[in-house]
Amino acid sequence: MSQITRRHWMQLTSACAFLSAAKAVTNVSAANNSAFALKYLLASPMYGYERLEAILPEVVKTGATAIDIWPKVHGNQREQLSEIGEAAFLSLLQASRIQLGCITQYPLGPFRLKEEISLASRLGCHTLVTGGEGPKGLKGNELKKGVQDFVEKMKPHLEHAAENHVVIAIENHANNIIDSPDSLKYLMDFRPNPSLGIAFAPYHLEQNSEKLAQLIRQLGEGITIFYAWQHGNGCMQAQPKESELLQMPGRGSLDFKPIVAALKAIEFQGWTEIFMHPFPRGVPILETTDDVTAEINRARDYLESLIS
Repeated sequence: MSQITRRHWMQLTSACAFLSAAKAVTNVSAANNSAFALKYLLASPMYGYERLEAILPEVVKTGATAIDIWPKVHGNQREQLSEIGEAAFLSLLQASRIQLGCITQYPLGPFRLKEEISLASRLGCHTLVTGGEGPKGLKGNELKKGVQDFVEKMKPHLEHAAENHVVIAIENHANNIIDSPDSLKYLMDFRPNPSLGIAFAPYHLEQNSEKLAQLIRQLGEGITIFYAWQHGNGCMQAQPKESELLQMPGRGSLDFKPIVAALKAIEFQGWTEIFMHPFPRGVPILETTDDVTAEINRARDYLESLIS
């Protein structure tokens, strides 16, 4: 040390400072590049009519932070909530260190959600999913007018949802006024406030990953839930399990890479729900709870591999 001149010492110090700064910039750059992450939501009917006590501990195992509970016929966890009561349900959530992220309510439809919105608010849940109601098979200007009328009828319900910090997300479901790319775009054109959202289901749209990605970019922040779900061989009839599972990401022919890239491009902040329908409805997608969780994790690994 006694042989190091002051000038040499200053040069070394400056070099160290530069390297530290360069490393910090590199770390920030890496963090920015990897900042996007999918926020996973677990759908209760993936486990059929299994009890909440058995499903809720599986949430964190699938990389999710919240549960989406469905009523019959797809699941019966919403009915279980009514059976055990809100206090007991909240205790189960707390024990599993998760939240109620969504209540899916197709039986009630978009115009009968008043009590469900209040329930969701009490339980700290900010999302309800349902379908649209209105004329089917519309095209062009008739479709545009039909969606406009639907949104107009929704306004009182959206006001109640906004007061309770809840978003009503409409799925693009088959045989529904909201069932096509145009109807989804019209829905966003006419929405009066962010309490109206979209539950985006690739299953019900043309299985073209580039077109799906383009639509995601067009809908942007209007998407509240993204279903990681493809058509595969469908779900409306009995078929071998390996064929039925083609609805899952990474199994069927749909390339999710452009889709995930589009979600990243819009900085998607909503829920991602890995999903499929079994046949018949109400049964788990695989025989055991462990098998269901493992299959969801396989699909999640596939999605995660596409992010970078």
